[in-house]
Amino acid sequence: MPDIILIQPPIRDFYLTAKRTVPYGLACIASPLLREGYSVEILDALASSRSKKMLLPPEMSYLRDFYSGPDISPFSLFHDFRRFGLSQEDIGERVQSSGAFLAGISSLFTAYSAEAVRTAELVKHRRPEALTVLGGHHPTEMPEEVLRHDCVDFIIRGEGEASMALLAEAIHSGTSVESVPGIGFRTSGGRLFIRPPTVLADLDDVPLPAIDLIDNNFYRRKKRPCAVITAGRGCPLGCSYCSIGRSSWCGFRMKSVPRVIEEMKRAVFGIGARFIDFEDENISYVREWFLDLLNEIEVQFRGCGLELRAMNGLFPPTLDEEVVCAMKAAGFTALNLSLCTTCREQLKKFRRPDVRQEFERSLQFAEKYGLDAVAYIIVGAPGQDPKDSVADLVYLADKTAIAGVSVFYPAPGSADFEKCSAQNLLPPTLSQLRSTALPISGATTRKDSITLLRLGRILNFLKSLDSADREDVLSLAKEHATQTVPAKIPVLKAPHSVETHAAGRRAVGKRLLGIFLRDGAIYGVNPEGHLFRHRTSDALCLELRSGLMRLFS
Repeated sequence: MPDIILIQPPIRDFYLTAKRTVPYGLACIASPLLREGYSVEILDALASSRSKKMLLPPEMSYLRDFYSGPDISPFSLFHDFRRFGLSQEDIGERVQSSGAFLAGISSLFTAYSAEAVRTAELVKHRRPEALTVLGGHHPTEMPEEVLRHDCVDFIIRGEGEASMALLAEAIHSGTSVESVPGIGFRTSGGRLFIRPPTVLADLDDVPLPAIDLIDNNFYRRKKRPCAVITAGRGCPLGCSYCSIGRSSWCGFRMKSVPRVIEEMKRAVFGIGARFIDFEDENISYVREWFLDLLNEIEVQFRGCGLELRAMNGLFPPTLDEEVVCAMKAAGFTALNLSLCTTCREQLKKFRRPDVRQEFERSLQFAEKYGLDAVAYIIVGAPGQDPKDSVADLVYLADKTAIAGVSVFYPAPGSADFEKCSAQNLLPPTLSQLRSTALPISGATTRKDSITLLRLGRILNFLKSLDSADREDVLSLAKEHATQTVPAKIPVLKAPHSVETHAAGRRAVGKRLLGIFLRDGAIYGVNPEGHLFRHRTSDALCLELRSGLMRLFS
């Protein structure tokens, strides 16, 4: 039975991307505890294929107007709001039988913080003798909000690798916890005691993450385990929407190349990982360091068949041909590029430079070395003109990158969060601080934001078509120029294979794309083949349609 149980709670949302939920942070916290002689268990409630359909939370009832019924077309977004992960009963039984005197609960995202609090309540109910501590971005940035819950005994702010072991020792020995770095708690008099976030002086001094405690049978890609690594912490840029940039508590620090290689060896040779995602904010920023890392990866893991990604995004000015060539040799399969926007006025608000020249150069190198590319843009920020976002999509229409449309949400600790607070733009509940909730309705309304998401789907579907398919779509648009939209189109009822289903969905997509290019309307198709029109902004749809038709002609 473990002395300490570390818990990744379930989440409630419209979708979940499993390879982005590997509990790497808990594995980092576990290793110093193990070094100090404590037994540790990671209870990962998300390492489960279970999900349960739930009613849409009352504070998000407005989303019913935007996320319509089941849509089998390539332009579909979300439909059901679900709870992902183990049941409360299963978590409670694991906690009750654990024997732990301390339960550490991950609370990374403010939008999911209620589930972390529910988990703390469950610990108190099923194992009242255990003390609870919440750590992660949410308690770091909103400590008072977390400590108002009686089920939370402590919080740890900042990087908790050292703090958690010191807290465990203070509890175990019965000494004061006030000297624990980053600690927060309620005193016996009800006063809040909150220390500043902890920042590790040297990232190499922390023992390797205890990834063997992760359920590596669950996190798999192509039947092999996945792994997550951070090669550093923080970011040297000062983007307004980010909470860990140069002006934040976090600063910018990198691990040594040998240390990163050591972590990779643990993942590749220890658990058999072949897919590794570097979750850094800006892994390529220090060029010579990054080149040293890439060259060492190529030497140390030659023949292993690694697939590497940096899914948090790469800053285009840091990528030149030598770097991209080295990324390919090391095992990178794609460039996830942070474009942000092409609008210079909005870039000033975001505190970002115009990177179009470097972005286009990166795409050329990606094509030369056989790498896929994704371009991330932000829509729906305070004061952002939705027509500028359509212009971003038109700009990407003839580029080789897939468009990744991210709806803005104000991250606690960021400059934009403070701006939204000052302008009374923050949504009324913490659970709405997520992209899927379309949280900000201002210059870009919620209707505009959902339209931009669907337009991104249309653009990416168009990009997936070869020249013959594009000609078919144009013919469909012309063929139906004098016809009304059909009430129903043929769909495959029971596909015999994934391939036939994909072919049927593609045929549906071509029909709907033809309709869009004809009159700028976005339709969906229910499982019975009946068409229905999505709620979107006509003006934005027609804007993209005009841009695409100019490119087609």
